[in-house]
Amino acid sequence: MAVTVRIPTILRAYTGGAAEVTAEGANLAEVIDALESAHPGIKTRVLDDTGKLRRFVNVYVNDDDVRFADGLATETKDGVAISIIPAVAGGCR
Repeated sequence: MAVTVRIPTILRAYTGGAAEVTAEGANLAEVIDALESAHPGIKTRVLDDTGKLRRFVNVYVNDDDVRFADGLATETKDGVAISIIPAVAGGCR
């Protein structure tokens, strides 16, 4: 399944500056593996040492937060858009 992955600015060094890339995979885990094959180093920025999504990285398949779906097993049908969004900490003074 071909999907579009939106890459945040902080990870664009791994994609040669591209804001969007395409990848193949039937689920999110396969898409992340495909991203790693095409853009080495990106996987360790999205997944922790145990292979789970990093705590401060949010991933959406279309508009659905994968943490409230099936996590890395979330299905990625042909043509969906995946957004990787680093969480921003801070607040107002």
